[in-house]
Amino acid sequence: MRLCVCLVLLSFILCAGADSAISRAGRFVADAAGGAWDMFRAYKDMREANYKNADKYFHARGNYDAAQRGPGGAWAARVISNAREKWQSDVSGRGAEDTRADQEANKWGRNGGDPNRYRPQGLPSKY
Repeated sequence: MRLCVCLVLLSFILCAGADSAISRAGRFVADAAGGAWDMFRAYKDMREANYKNADKYFHARGNYDAAQRGPGGAWAARVISNAREKWQSDVSGRGAEDTRADQEANKWGRNGGDPNRYRPQGLPSKY
């Protein structure tokens, strides 16, 4: 009888732990999806604004918004930023200096820095 009670209690503990892990995983995935959307929105705004010297601001803003969602959002921002910079340095030929500056803005935003540090004077307040 004691063994049966112990097994029942153990199964309750294991189930409770599994539910928690599944919940955390679900939250991570939701944060990652939201972070990817934040990155897309910043990219879309950058293209719409078409404002000279504003790209670092949009890099920082997209990463900042994504990271504010939590670990999943920060992960998505890092993966998207790194992939974009890898593609840009390999294909577009903008150069290592531009890639380095973009990555600095990405990290600044992802680490909670104010994106306005990179905001160019005169960029419409809509952004």
